[in-house]
Amino acid sequence: MIRPATPADVPTIHTLIRELADYEKSLTEVRATEEQLHEALFGPHPAAHALVATDTTGTVIGYAVWFLNFSTWRGTHGIYLEDLYVRPQARGGGHGKALLTALARICVERGYQRLEWSVLNWNTPTIDFYESLGARPQDEWTVYRLTDEALTKVASTPA
Repeated sequence: MIRPATPADVPTIHTLIRELADYEKSLTEVRATEEQLHEALFGPHPAAHALVATDTTGTVIGYAVWFLNFSTWRGTHGIYLEDLYVRPQARGGGHGKALLTALARICVERGYQRLEWSVLNWNTPTIDFYESLGARPQDEWTVYRLTDEALTKVASTPA
């Protein structure tokens, strides 16, 4: 079952975020706290949204965190999928596909024209899964990021 996350799901989502980061060999990069996650999802000005996948007992076994982006070329919003994760023991049960299907439905229902995300180049099982659904890599684009000292340095540079 797929449903919108509730405030009660935040501790579990936080745990799953850490599991995903560990799988992606980046656990030391996780700085987000449960409080920050709660504020981002359920505060007065939510910056993100979340869906959860549950098993037959109602236990959360996966999640998707997403936010709106905007395409100047299409003139409309889209969804950027920040995280999609299903616990290893629950994989193969259709939960990942169900989460993506729910996000695609949100796009179609709201008139959004894109559902986008990033995947690590070495994550072949996940790439194969996405491509089996019809997703295609955007090979001509390279993601850039400013963080930490570099972000602070650029921010302090006179305009």
